[in-house]
Order: sequence, then C-alpha cells, then structure tokens
Amino acid sequence: MVIPKFVHLNIRSDFSIVDGLANPYKIVQEAKNLNMGAIAITDLNNLFSSLKFYKVANKMGIKPIIGIDIYVQSMFQDNIIKKITLLACTKEGYRNLSMLVTLAHKIDKVNMVKVCLQQKWLTIYNKGLILLSGGISGELGYSLLKKNWKMVDKIILFYDKYFPNSFYLQLERINQKDENLYITRVLSLARIKGIPVVATNSVCFLKKKDFYIHNIRVAINRRIMISDTDFKKSYTCHQFLKSENEMIQLFRDIPEAVKNSVEIAKRCNYFFELNKIYLPVFNTGTDTEQNFLIKSAYFGLKERLNSLKIKKKNNYFIDHKKYINRLQEELKVINDMGFPGYFLIVMEFIQWAKKNNIAVGPGRGSGAGSLVAYALKITEVDPLQFDLLFERFLNPHRVSMPDFDIDFCMEKRDLVIEHVAKKYGTDSVAQIITFGTMTAKAVVRDVGRVLGYPYGFINNLSKLIPMDVGVKLQEALLMSNELQELYNTNEDVKIVVDISKKLEGVTRNVGKHAGGVIISPFQITNFVPLYFDENSNNPLTQFDKYDIESIGLVKFDFLGLKTLTVIQRTVNTINKNRKNSDQYININTISLYDKKPFSILKCSETSGIFQLESLGMKDLIRRLKPDSFEDIIALVALFRPGPLQSGMVDNFINRKHRKEKISYPDVKWQHLCLKPILESTYGIILYQEQVMKIAQVLAGYTLSEADILRRAIGKKDPIEMEKQRLIFQKGAQKKKISISLSIKIFDLLEKFAGYGFNKSHSAAYALITYQTIWLKYYYPEEFLSAVMTSDMDNIDKLIKLIEECKRMKIKILSPCVNHGYYHFHVNKKQEIIYGMGAIKGIGSHSINLIIKNRKKYGFFIDLFDFCLRIVVYKITVKIVEKLIMAGCFDFTYIDRSILVGTLPSIFISVKQYLLFKSQNQQDFFGSPLKELKMLSTNNKENIYSKWTKKTKLDHEYAVLGVYLSGHPFNEYYFELKKYIKSTKIIKISKISINKFVVVTGIIKYVKFKNTKNNKKIAIISIDDSSAIIEVVVFSNLIENVRCFLKKDTILIVKGKISFDNFNNQLKITAVNITDIEYARHTCLSKIVIYIDKNVISQNNISDIQNILKKNKKGNTLFEICYLHAHVKEFSTLQNSWNIFPDNNFINLIYSFSFIQKINLFFRKDNDINIFKIYSS
Repeated sequence: MVIPKFVHLNIRSDFSIVDGLANPYKIVQEAKNLNMGAIAITDLNNLFSSLKFYKVANKMGIKPIIGIDIYVQSMFQDNIIKKITLLACTKEGYRNLSMLVTLAHKIDKVNMVKVCLQQKWLTIYNKGLILLSGGISGELGYSLLKKNWKMVDKIILFYDKYFPNSFYLQLERINQKDENLYITRVLSLARIKGIPVVATNSVCFLKKKDFYIHNIRVAINRRIMISDTDFKKSYTCHQFLKSENEMIQLFRDIPEAVKNSVEIAKRCNYFFELNKIYLPVFNTGTDTEQNFLIKSAYFGLKERLNSLKIKKKNNYFIDHKKYINRLQEELKVINDMGFPGYFLIVMEFIQWAKKNNIAVGPGRGSGAGSLVAYALKITEVDPLQFDLLFERFLNPHRVSMPDFDIDFCMEKRDLVIEHVAKKYGTDSVAQIITFGTMTAKAVVRDVGRVLGYPYGFINNLSKLIPMDVGVKLQEALLMSNELQELYNTNEDVKIVVDISKKLEGVTRNVGKHAGGVIISPFQITNFVPLYFDENSNNPLTQFDKYDIESIGLVKFDFLGLKTLTVIQRTVNTINKNRKNSDQYININTISLYDKKPFSILKCSETSGIFQLESLGMKDLIRRLKPDSFEDIIALVALFRPGPLQSGMVDNFINRKHRKEKISYPDVKWQHLCLKPILESTYGIILYQEQVMKIAQVLAGYTLSEADILRRAIGKKDPIEMEKQRLIFQKGAQKKKISISLSIKIFDLLEKFAGYGFNKSHSAAYALITYQTIWLKYYYPEEFLSAVMTSDMDNIDKLIKLIEECKRMKIKILSPCVNHGYYHFHVNKKQEIIYGMGAIKGIGSHSINLIIKNRKKYGFFIDLFDFCLRIVVYKITVKIVEKLIMAGCFDFTYIDRSILVGTLPSIFISVKQYLLFKSQNQQDFFGSPLKELKMLSTNNKENIYSKWTKKTKLDHEYAVLGVYLSGHPFNEYYFELKKYIKSTKIIKISKISINKFVVVTGIIKYVKFKNTKNNKKIAIISIDDSSAIIEVVVFSNLIENVRCFLKKDTILIVKGKISFDNFNNQLKITAVNITDIEYARHTCLSKIVIYIDKNVISQNNISDIQNILKKNKKGNTLFEICYLHAHVKEFSTLQNSWNIFPDNNFINLIYSFSFIQKINLFFRKDNDINIFKIYSS
C-alpha cells in the first residue's frame, strides 16, 4: 500500500452539479496515476457520488474519505453564508454528516447553491466529524480579512468547543484575491490559538488545461455567458489535481500543513457496509412474520379457489391438492430466504389501494408467477392456469431480493406512497433520485449559447446530430456526412463540437425515479442523506438505485400506468349509471373465454387498446387473427425485434393457421413429452418458462437449476453454456433420451430461448390488454371517452381517437359550458362531449369555477348570462374567446364570429352593471337579457362580419388542435373524386408495404431538410379528415412541385407506401404531386352559375366582372345562367371569359349570396392526366 506524503481533502466531482468536471471514476484513476494513497471527494452540498467514489477507490486500492463542502449560515454576524468542509471519521460521523446534509436540503428545496446549514445544528451533529474552516471562502477567513478580531475569537471558540481536536484552519494557494494576506493572518492565529493548519487545493478539474472547459461547465449551470466579467473571478487555473510533490513544494514553507493532511486521512476511517439486506419490519403483533404470511396465504388461496368455483360453475375441475402443494413449496422458499416481510408489506399497500378505490395492475414482471402473490391479491393472474413458474421470480439458487413492480392508477399513485410514508414513518420512506447528464444535442446547444453564438447557428448544428437515443458526438460525426463536412471546414463548428465532446456525459441535473420507493427499517438518514425536490412532497435519497441496492436498502416499485386510470374511469362511468350495486361491473371477474370481444381484435380495430395500437402490432394482429387469451399473451411476446427478425413470428402464424405442420419443437427433432409444454404456442419455444420446463422434463433439472440455464442462455456465456450442455446431456441420458436428440434439443433451446420472453409479465399485461378490448367491445363510448381524457394533452393521439369514433359511428359533440366537464364524458344519448380541459390555454382552475357556478345556479342562458356570472372569478376575455372558438356557446345558435365580436362590449357592460349594483343603483341600461338582444340585433345589421367556414374551422383548430365541427378538406373531397380515384388515408394501414396509392388532403406543414448526401428533401404532412400521413418528396421531384408545397394547399399525391421505423408509422414516398387548382385546370371544362334575373343588380354583375378581370386566362369556360319565369338564359359575357379556376376564384364565387346555384362540368376524356409530366 502507498504511504502518502500529502492527501487531497477537498476535491469536487461533476456531481457537485454547479461545478466540478470529472466523475469519481476519472478522479480516482488520475489519483492512482499520481501514486496517491488516499483522497477525499467533497462535493458541494451533497453526497450524491460518495458511494460510487467509495466503491471505485476501494477497487483501485486508494483509501476513500467521505466528505462534503457545504455552506453555513452564521449565527454570529448578520446570517452571512460561508463555506466549510466536513469529513466523516466514523460511522457516527457519517450519520451526522447525512443528517446535516438532509436538514440543509429540507430547509431550502429550490437551488442547490442556496442550500446551507444553520450553524446551531453543528452543536448537535458534530461527533465523528472533522471540520476544515473553508479557507478564504469560510466565515473565519472573511472575518480575518475584515480584521474583525472579536468575531474571529467567537468563531474559534465555537468550533473549538464543538469540534475539539477536529477543527483545522484551511490553507490554499490557488491565486485567489487576498490569498497571501489571509495566509499571513491565519498562520499567526494558528500559533496564538494552537489550532492546526491543513493544506488543500479546492480541486475542480484534473489537469490545468481543463480550466477553460470547467469554466464553460459552470457557465452552463449558471445560464450566463463565458465572457461575463464577474464570472471570471470565481475560479482559477490552479484548481487542478496537483501531485504530492507539487503540493509539498507549494507549501514547503508550511510543512505541517502538508503533514496534517495525512494525519487527517489516517483519522478518517468510515467504511460503508455493503452486500447486506435491511428489510423493513411488518407489524404482525405477537405472531412471527413467517406464520402471519402462511396464514394470510392460505386464507387468500381459499378465497381465490372459491371465486374460481363460482366463476367456472360446474364446468371446471379445480385440483385443490395441486394448488396447496405449490403454495407450500413457495412459502417454504420465501420463509427460508427471509423474505416474508417483503411479501406482507406489498400485500398491505396493495390491499389499502384497492379498498380506497385506487386501480392496481394485475402484475408485472416475473412476480406474476407466484401463487403466494396471487393468494395475497398482489397479482391477479392465476399462475397454475397459465403455467407460470415461481422459480423464474425467486429461488434458492439465485440469492437476490424479490422485486415486485406494481402498477397503480397514474392519478392516484402518490396517495399510495403517502400511505406507506404514514404507516412506516416519514423518516423511513423516500423516493429515489436519478442523475441527468449532458447529452450530445443538449451539450452542443449549451456550449454554443455560453460562447455567444447566434441561436440559428446553434439550432442548425444541433439538428445535424442524429436523434438516436444515447448517440455520442463522435458517433454522430461518423453517422452524418454533413456534420463531418462542417466540422472539417468550419472553425466555429469545430470549436463547439470539440468543447462539447469534453463535456458530454458530465452530470448536469437531478431527477426522480419513475416509481422507486425505499422503505427502511430505521431512520433512512442512517444509511443515506435525503434530497428534497421542489416538485415533490416526498424526499429523495441522495444515492441512485444502484447505490441504494449496494447498501442493502429495499426498493419497492410504485409505477403509474395510464391504462389503469382509463379502465377505472370507464368502469366508474358504467357503474354510475347502474341502478344498484348488484349490476356493477368488476373488471377483475370478467370471463377470459368470451369470444365476442375477439371480433374487434381479429379485425385489428385496436385504437385505444393497451399495447396493441402501433401499426406494426396491428399488422401482426391482422396476420395472426388472435382468438383466445393465450394468443394475446403470445402477441405481447412475439412483437419484439428478436422474434420478428428471426422468422419465429412467421412460423407461429403459419402453425396457428395450419399452413405449417406443428412439431414439438422441430419436425426432425421432437419428443412427445414436450407437447404439453409447447402446445399453447403451436410447438414454438416462445417463453423463458418453456425453456425451464423443457430442461426439467427432458433433462431432470429442478426448476431452480433450470433458471440458471435460462440466465446462461440469455447472457450467452460460452463457458457456462458448455457446462450446461454437459449437464443437459447427462440428465437426458438418465431419462433414456438419445444423445443426438438431447444435443439437438439443447441447440434449439439455445437458438430460440435467446428470443424468449418472460411469460409471467406477458400474461399479466395481456390481462390488461384483454380488459381494454372487453370494455371497448361492450362499452365503446365510455371506454373511448376515458381514453381521450387520458390523452387530452396529446393532440396526435386525440386525432386518431376522434377518427376511431367516426369509424365506429360514435358522435362527438363540441365542448359546452352547459353540458361539458373538464374531462371527456358520455351523455345520456351515448354521445361523447368533448372535454373543456382539452382547450388550449384554459387551465383546470377556470374550468372548475365554471362547472361549480353551473351546478350552483343552473345552466347559462346565453353569453351575456355567462359573463355576468363568471366575471367575478377573474376569467378573462381571452379565456371566454377561446371557449367560443371551441364551440362552447354553440347552444345559443348565434354565429361564433358574432359572439366573439360582441364579447368586449359584453364584458364592459357586465362590469358597469356590477359596479352600479355594488353601489346600490338600478340597472342604467335595462336587463342583461335585453342588452344581449340589443347586441344581437346590431350583429344582424352586419356590425360584425361573419367568418367564412374555413375561418371558423381555423379558429377551432387553433384552440383545440383538431377539427371537430367540420374539416376544411371536406368541401373539396367530392370535387376531387371527379378528378382521380384516391384512397382515404385511414385505409392505407390495410394496404401492403411498397404498394402505390393516390391520396388527397390538405397540407398541415412542410419541412425542408438536407440528406447526408447534401440533397434537399421535403417532408409534408397531409390530412384528409380521416387520418394524417407524412409524405417524403425527394430531390428529383422537389424542384418541379415546390410551388405546390405550401401550408393549406389541397394536394394530390401518388406514391409508394413504406414504414418509418424510427417514428413507428407509415409514410408515403411521392412519385408525383399536383394540387387541386391544376387538377381543375386540366379536368374542369365549364362553370355555370345560376342567378335570378329579377333580384340581381348591376353591382352584382360588376362584382362578377371584377373577379373575372383579375383572374388569369385559362381553358375553363365561365357562364352565367339567368333564371326568369322558369326560362334559362345563358350568357358567356361576350364569350371572352376562359378562366383559370384557382381556389381564390372558386371561393369568391361561392361567397356571393345572390348566386342561387353553381354547377361544375368536367371533361369526359378518360386519358386526362392531372399530374404534370416531370423528368426524374
């Protein structure tokens, strides 16, 4: 072991967040390179990295010292905040350090720089700690420089009293302002008071050359420019990891300061206790946990079996002995391994959730294979019915914690966590922290910003980095030719990318684990300090889930699943309309053998269905045509890259439909004893449980041993696989199975099991899938209403669900202040009323106030009545305007444009009315109803111009994100049918990939971008009211059709269907494009308008002549037919009007109220090509 001559006691890693550049591994590696025997990492205000540092230091043979830099609020002088360093010497010292850090974060949850200790806490939590004064940045240094000798004495007295023989005066030579003056005074103080000094270097980066990069890292965190003048004073280039010799030389005039660093290191001997398990205690009264579990499991199994009898009636034999034997086996393993308390804790909070009407998932992961879990009502899948194995979850050969991942209703999950915190004590329960790092795209943006580059430059550079998850900048340069070219030729790009590479992966922020919760048997700060997130009511551990596992605390997963919220909301809506509770639906007791719901599944009508919504999955469903619950289990397991790419899926489908002979598992190599194991999957080895059962039946493995084989196959460890092969062959020989067959079966296991899926998880999630299918089949309105509520913030999803409602002929009504709620809901006519919560820019508070007023005072009579009643709630004109545009006042039968136009004057009148009313004066303008009628009369006199249909829809789209009361494309649809036969976009999913189609629609957006080969392409999104699809236009076509590629153009596209793997959606690659105007120009021979000669005026004729003059000449004849006493009189206006029928002309003609009728006549030439001929 290296005997150190100097020890760094003040190093910050990147886990300081506000500064620090290197991660703990790199720091320890550099310390090893410098031949150091010990170091301390003292991150600012946290212990995030302490265990990571501890583990890597031990591994590399360096003594780890656990400590922290932290701010302290002085109790002596005006609450100033200054820095100290604390180091843990003992177990008690670590616990005190943990408590101090926790208290500091609890007091201030907002910004880590503001986190600080109250100095008085150090009077309580001080044992086992060494305190360094903070140097020039400490309170003592501040007072010395101010020559405040009385304050110096107070501070010395305080720290000497509470940290006897553990208080050191900190020295640094890093070229700070007033540094030499401080050292002179502090050395004098040390001699007078007899207090030891210690040398440190406030290390923030490893090499001197890293100074500039570190400054950029700090600037990113502070959100300032690197050129900021104040910022330059914060750090110096000397704060790198100097070698022992460099530090000895630096403090050669104060050798005791160097020596004391070593003495402190010798005193710091705190060691984490790893690889122990600290299970929380479940209160069982006078009984033991083991007995309590046994009693609870037997009682629960009895209830389960009784319900099975009722459910199956007399048609289903229940082998009680089989269930009891399995239960006894599982209970023995659980109790022998010491985990009864774990099962009881999970049982308790799940039962509490169910009693409090909080939806709980049927299971997740391998835990669904436990009969004990099923008996305790932790899971809802009978493991014996579906051949699920307990050993896949827990067995003596794999000593690891059981791990139940529990799904709860997304909206009420936090209530369960709060219950657990109350039951086991808030000091013993916490959620788990996560750490975010600087990723490729983000770091490029950050670096560009702090260096002062323009937004456009940064944005364009960032867009060149591929979207692939986890992509590194070096990989991005290899993947993007354009990025590489810019890097080679553009100096600014090279600067940004090179700096970004050095910052990539640096810890940037903290977050919260999706569902991990720790329940500790003791006060949690005995193990780990806590962090308090500003957005959470629950504390977070300062260690991530990997470090939590290392110190032996048990993680429980409380996961939020949106589908459970959907199911519960649907069932609640259905039961609410039932007369008595006997008619209530219990979603957990529905029959899995009901064939009717499978009719929508076989037709792939799975929009809104859990796990089955993607286009790829819908395609698989169409091919497989699942007709049983076992098929749904298989669907979940099959739809993964491995099975899809291996050909396994094709084999499975062909065998199900009897297009391929079913073998167990192979036509050449099979055995009769494998049929019961593989029958449900048509002889295909699909599940990991099947691998384990085959090893048991064919080679005599126990299921625990078979789990080792399963893991060996998954890890593809050649040494372990060879060992397992020999065990398998010997076991098969004992069962009198030939060596050749056992070898081939093992080879098949090795091949297919690599794609094998956990059947327990698949079965549990298949149950949720089936429940959503069942609800959609029997209660489609309630179900789709609940799904839309859960996705009301996801416009793309809402559009698809609205399309699904149209397909199912379910009527959706506009949101309404009289009948609507925040959520979507179903009225008595089985119509879905659009949720007001889906209107953009209107918060739940405003909507709830409207609903509350409506419930108290009744329906709103009209807009004036509404404003009169809600203006007191400070609901603004803008909010009411959005409500109007969304259709919330359509019940008044007054045009939306008129309502919007009158709104400001209504608000003024209402406020005046309320003012006079508050002053006890009479209405000066009459009754509100009379006022509104007066406003309405004014509108009829065209004070406010009416919106066109398109304007109305545009406003509706602006506030809802969808077209609800109509669609701008609809008025063109029938006209387009005259020009070309096209396919509705919604039907494209049923057409094979690589087939050519023609689609029509309105352009939602156009994006131009360059490919890797620097060729321009366009990506356009078109909407035909049935669905939306992306169209890709390549460079060989783009220049010729660019004139058509504008938002709101009515487009006609011919192209090839393909699948976009990245976005998981279909797309069309265009081969030809035109728009409706060119199609009209080509196909429309004549336009005839019909006018009553008795009512037309000369002004009307002038209006027509004006728009004809402005129109460019084309080849479509324009005629007027005058109607007079049932006689038609045609005029072509001097036969000189051959027009080009563009949209502007057509819209103007249709807008003239004096025109009674318009007829369009089309050329009958079948060979007309509406597409221009473009060269490739």
